[in-house]
Amino acid sequence: MSLLFSPLQIRGISLRNRIVVSPMCQYSATDGFANDWHLVHLGSRAVGGAGLVFTEAIAVSPEGRISPQDLGLWKDEHIEKLQHITQFIAQQGAVPGIQLAHAGRKASVSAPWLGDQLITPDNGGWKTVAPSAIPFSPDKDTPTELTADGIAAIVAQFGAATRRAVQAGFKVIEIHGAHGYLINEFTSPLTNHRTDEYGGSFDNRIRFLLEIIDAVRAEMPDDYPLFLRISASDWRDDGWEVDDSMRLAELVKERGVDLVDCSSGGVVADAKILARPNYQVPFAEAVRRTGIMTGAVGIIVAPQQAEDILQNEQADLIFMARELLRDPYFPLRAARELSYDEMPWPVQYERAKRRK
Repeated sequence: MSLLFSPLQIRGISLRNRIVVSPMCQYSATDGFANDWHLVHLGSRAVGGAGLVFTEAIAVSPEGRISPQDLGLWKDEHIEKLQHITQFIAQQGAVPGIQLAHAGRKASVSAPWLGDQLITPDNGGWKTVAPSAIPFSPDKDTPTELTADGIAAIVAQFGAATRRAVQAGFKVIEIHGAHGYLINEFTSPLTNHRTDEYGGSFDNRIRFLLEIIDAVRAEMPDDYPLFLRISASDWRDDGWEVDDSMRLAELVKERGVDLVDCSSGGVVADAKILARPNYQVPFAEAVRRTGIMTGAVGIIVAPQQAEDILQNEQADLIFMARELLRDPYFPLRAARELSYDEMPWPVQYERAKRRK
């Protein structure tokens, strides 16, 4: 029996297999609104057989976007198009998931194909915010240090976005606490130099995240799973480390997080990351030892590779990004390669299932 194609029950939601479409920015929205690109992009991965399909990082406020072209969920008007997308995903047998985010000091930049350049307020950008007034790099904005009231407002925005996400039909919600965006900026000692109750000690630096978890969980049905994406390591000796991630996992599990999605890096520009196949899997394995479910991510490109991670009990879900950009039908191909004949194909495609 292939573990990759075994179902997984998390709270009241059943995933048909362990393949997850990882959140991937598309930089294709206007004023936060989803459009047909997002429908086709996400819908095709559901047609392709993934068990759980996540949106890109969806901003909880206009200032929380990475770029002006990011999706948003800061107003009720955003719900309708997203609802259309979640309905289509569900019709294909996949579960629709949403990642909620705030970009913090890494906000207000152009799309990658436009140079990933800082956009100033005079040119359609906005002033960035962070736990401390430290820029990501010399060519990026020096953010405004958040006040206590500003922190409380963002926590409330995460809660409000969760309410809208549930209305839009999302069944799994993930909080983006990784890759150097706002939550990660608070948790890492490299970017949080505050001296109040949100800075200094480990407990203080994770306070913002815990408040967001409480606000999000309060707006979710009890039977809906809550995921948390973290950067399990800053890849700097003086930064956040795996032991911190394990300690955090124990605390967030008590507050209603069901799975930790273990990525890494992104909080500082000078980290030395040796990216290679499975390079982040040990993070998922270590965090899983605390008793919480984990997701593995990072250059997972082959069916047997994904199967082995699960068989070796290193993670519970396989999050895939670029390989699913290259091949939206990876799950259908993987089932064939792993000799899993029970994988259902869309009835419209059945005549192509057998090469005869």
